[in-house]
Amino acid sequence: MSQDFVHLHVHTEYSMLDGAARIEQLATEVARQGSPAIAITDHGHVFGAFEFYKAMKSVGVKPIIGIEAYVAPESRFDKRRVKWADGGEDDVSGGGAFTHMTILAENNEGLSNLYKLASLASLEGFYYKPRMDRELLSKYSSGLIATTGCPAGEVQTRIRMGAYQEARSAAAELRDIFGAENFFVEIMEHGLDIEKRVREDLLRLAKDLGLPLLATNDLHYTFAEDAKHHAALLAVQSGSTLTDPKRFKFDSDEYYLKDAANMRRLFKDLEVACDNTLLIAQRCNVTLRENENLLPKFPVPAGEDENSWLIKKARAGLEEKFADGASKEYHDRLEFELGVMTKMGFAGYFLVVADLVSHAKSVGIRVGPGRGSAAGSLVSYCLGITALDPIKHGLLFERFLNPDRISMPDIDLDFDERRRAEMIRYAIDKYGEDRVAQIITYNTIKSKQSIKDASRIHGFPFAIGDRLTKALPPSIMGKDISLAGVFDKENERYQEAQEFRNIYEEDPTAKIIVDTARGLEGLKRQWSVHAAGVILGRDPLLEIIPIQRRDADGAVITQFDMVACEATGLLKMDFLGLRNLSVLDDCLVNIEKNQGKKVVLEDLVLSDKKTFELLARGETLGVFQLDSAPIRALLRSMNPDSFEDISAVIALYRPGPMGVNAHNDYADRKNRRKKIEPIHPELSEPLKEILGDTYGLIVYQEQVMAIAQKVAGFSLARADLLRKAMGKKNKEILDKEYVHFQEGMTKNGFSNSAIEELWKTLIPFSDYAFNRAHSAGYGVVSFWTAYLKANYPTEYMAALLSSVKDDKDKSALYLNECRRMGIKVLPPDVNESDSEYTPRGSDIRFGLAAIRNVGENVVGSIVRNRESKGRYTSFGDFLAKVDAPVCNKKTIESLIKAGAFDSLGHTRKGLMAVHLEAIDSISESKRAESIGQFDLFGGGEVSGAISTVVLDIPREEWEKALALNYEREMLGLYVSDHPLLGVEHVLRSVRDIPISQLFDENVAHESIFTVAGLITNVQRKVSRQGSNWAIVTVEDLEGAIDVLFFSNTYQQHALSLIEDRIVTIRGRVDKREDTPRFTALDMSIPNVNQAPIGPFIIRIESQRCTPPLVDRMKEILRSHPGTREVHLRIEGQAKETTFRLDDGLRVTASPSLSADLKSILGPDCLV
Repeated sequence: MSQDFVHLHVHTEYSMLDGAARIEQLATEVARQGSPAIAITDHGHVFGAFEFYKAMKSVGVKPIIGIEAYVAPESRFDKRRVKWADGGEDDVSGGGAFTHMTILAENNEGLSNLYKLASLASLEGFYYKPRMDRELLSKYSSGLIATTGCPAGEVQTRIRMGAYQEARSAAAELRDIFGAENFFVEIMEHGLDIEKRVREDLLRLAKDLGLPLLATNDLHYTFAEDAKHHAALLAVQSGSTLTDPKRFKFDSDEYYLKDAANMRRLFKDLEVACDNTLLIAQRCNVTLRENENLLPKFPVPAGEDENSWLIKKARAGLEEKFADGASKEYHDRLEFELGVMTKMGFAGYFLVVADLVSHAKSVGIRVGPGRGSAAGSLVSYCLGITALDPIKHGLLFERFLNPDRISMPDIDLDFDERRRAEMIRYAIDKYGEDRVAQIITYNTIKSKQSIKDASRIHGFPFAIGDRLTKALPPSIMGKDISLAGVFDKENERYQEAQEFRNIYEEDPTAKIIVDTARGLEGLKRQWSVHAAGVILGRDPLLEIIPIQRRDADGAVITQFDMVACEATGLLKMDFLGLRNLSVLDDCLVNIEKNQGKKVVLEDLVLSDKKTFELLARGETLGVFQLDSAPIRALLRSMNPDSFEDISAVIALYRPGPMGVNAHNDYADRKNRRKKIEPIHPELSEPLKEILGDTYGLIVYQEQVMAIAQKVAGFSLARADLLRKAMGKKNKEILDKEYVHFQEGMTKNGFSNSAIEELWKTLIPFSDYAFNRAHSAGYGVVSFWTAYLKANYPTEYMAALLSSVKDDKDKSALYLNECRRMGIKVLPPDVNESDSEYTPRGSDIRFGLAAIRNVGENVVGSIVRNRESKGRYTSFGDFLAKVDAPVCNKKTIESLIKAGAFDSLGHTRKGLMAVHLEAIDSISESKRAESIGQFDLFGGGEVSGAISTVVLDIPREEWEKALALNYEREMLGLYVSDHPLLGVEHVLRSVRDIPISQLFDENVAHESIFTVAGLITNVQRKVSRQGSNWAIVTVEDLEGAIDVLFFSNTYQQHALSLIEDRIVTIRGRVDKREDTPRFTALDMSIPNVNQAPIGPFIIRIESQRCTPPLVDRMKEILRSHPGTREVHLRIEGQAKETTFRLDDGLRVTASPSLSADLKSILGPDCLV
């Protein structure tokens, strides 16, 4: 027998917060040691089986798939703790919930059974852990090899308790389940007393029952030196420190990947136990299912198959889209696409997707017009999957589905976010509960989190770990630099991490933290559910992959991640919940209720004049994809006048294009501020049709493909492969592609200089060129939202405010936008408000559900009784009509403070003075009614008509400031008024930017800005070192922010940090944390009573200065007469000119004047 050894008890990082063996490292080291095979036996699940299998295959090591199972002490359905003795560490593990057992798949049947066991343990046996039992083991034992397991296994547990006969019986029972040749007595040697105590009886049991022995090492990390990292990981798991003597820890450092010689030395007296590892490895041969067609079967009518039915549906859809008949171009494109789809075997896929979309529309669930490259398919358009004509918009099918490269199409579906769950439910009902699941995703320990964890488990002060995390370079697009990257001179962000390295080298404590953190970083921390992914299968998923049940809500989740599920051949779809679709739907309902009009978005022509005027003014706050301040500025510069411009903005406003100034080049070329330069003179005419609508710029991936087709003679499928190669930047591949590209262009008569110039242009542009189909699909939603804001502003803003009712910062931003637009947002009202924000004529009424302490049940009662019993005529009438649960102190006080009874003619202060007495009086009557006392006295005819309480309500009212504070306390916002209204000119003059723009993407880390606003909250704190500091909430009319006043700054301004005070704060932006922060450097108190001095200055861009716009501006100025001089500053590309307007246009500066001017000139029109 060979002197090799195979590890058959192995915990990878998928034994989360317990296993620290990284699969890639493990594979490399196993191969280096020359071991022929290795197993994976993670706790309770087979999460890592696919990654493990692929990794081991890639290094020539046989992968053995297994599990360290949790086994219920009795039935898996028995959810209670069981003790076999007096408890303690020698008794049943998990506090009496489960024991352990090692199980390995010998063949593919065994692998299938292993998946079933792992799945059913979660679906049926979950109790603290997913547990299987003897019934399941008996049913699915075929093709499996099992062992008595670790010290937490049943056999070892009973032996430790002195119950040898029970241990023998248990082993015999398991032997009979798996078969004598498939059940092994597992022996470990880590130098622990718990192992020594059972060794003799384990050998005796093996002899008594004729069971083979198996030597294992309970591997939890790859290298011996990883023991300290593993100890740190266990401390993270238990929330303890490394110095805590009672923490959960391993009492040995021997749980690593020992080589064969080491293992055979440990078991030199039990050589056969080592030999058996090789015998098992020889027996275990499994193949994971990959690239199978496991798409769900779509039900088709008799006499049809999926191919014929798809063809019929698509052709019928084309006729429906083009009632007057489609051109030959459309018919040819449709037949080409259908040929590709049917040849590739994807007909069923498109039928499934089309059915999902059709169902959503049939039950009133709004679906997005298209996301990703799917909008490039005419078949998708004809089936109703997408809402964009791909030929009209220049979208390429080959970008979506490449005929030269078989890969699963990927169609993501956007639904109204409130009804996403309904669509998952429909899929389950249609294809079977056992064939649909949501997809798991794994969260890893990121660099900043690893530092925080390391600092905590060492018991070091928070400040040290905090200093280190702040010294890391800030995230870029949500991605942090790894700790390995910090020390890697080849990393592109190495120079940015110099401060971090300095701390590491100079501070011994910091070095300890970072060294520990590097051992934690990248390990799996926990699993969660993918935000959108759903898996559909042709057969029960239990027959294909392992699944599990989420304990919180019973949802079925895969144990394999998205990559593994797709590689298996299952259909992966993304069901995305999009808030903006909810806004669209609510807006259409608002329009119908408020104006009696029915707007059908799909019927809109994408050229509405008012919409493009709004876009050109940059008034797109709350418009999908066009919401941020920088993109609004880009819109004003671009002056969009076509749908193509909207699509281009979405494609260009990303780091790549912005990094080479492509967004500004587009705007300048469009508005003739820059000349359109061809890539090369020879290419001016050939590329005119391709680059004409983007002013000579390569904006889209489809343009890269079209260029390769036009000048190099590539097919579009071949051009798509070129596009992908360019994006990957692999020099070897690109050099080969260049040869073909050069040959094609040369054949078409182009010079070497033209070829080289085009290639040099394509390479960088292809890196950030965007998917045109995606930007066009999202552009439709952008247009729809802009259209509704421009044409139905009240209804749209009501829907928008409702969508962010739980986000006070967004609510404040949109509330201020309503003020700018001249839309009044009125406080909640018991007679006018519904649950959400509601349009009432040209005003918006605040929703009752947004009031603190007022739940949906209360709102339902108020609205229901108002509709059934009539409007409330007084406070007493309200109490008499509503249900008893509404009449409680907390709810009524909240309604009063929010102003919900104002329209009844009562003062808020007056109601607060009498409401308790009124509630007590009416509550007694309601209680009597509820138990039928009225009927006892023959009063049945008045049951339900409780007498109105007569109240003497005082007329006094709170001071305005107090009333507003109460209003803000209840609503989270100032609604009826705002302390800053009327002093905006002061804030603008002393601040750099509004608070809402402080953390925009274009604001750099450590930027210093001055903001101005109202202090609404002060939290005074004391640090561990005894220093005073504070978190101060400051808000302006557009947003709010928590400002950190650390010790020095706090000491200077502590006495001035008073709620309701208007202040200016100069501070530094910190983007190193996941949540950006603003740290105060200085603070001052502006003189808000100072009237604005000097002229009232209006700013306008020269290209927008047209006679109709100037006439409208004059009308606005005349409607606000006063004594203040008006200057008009016209800003051009090269110069600006200021005109003093006629004295007849002097004005009184006011919020309404500002709002009127901004509505036509844009939010930045005032200086």
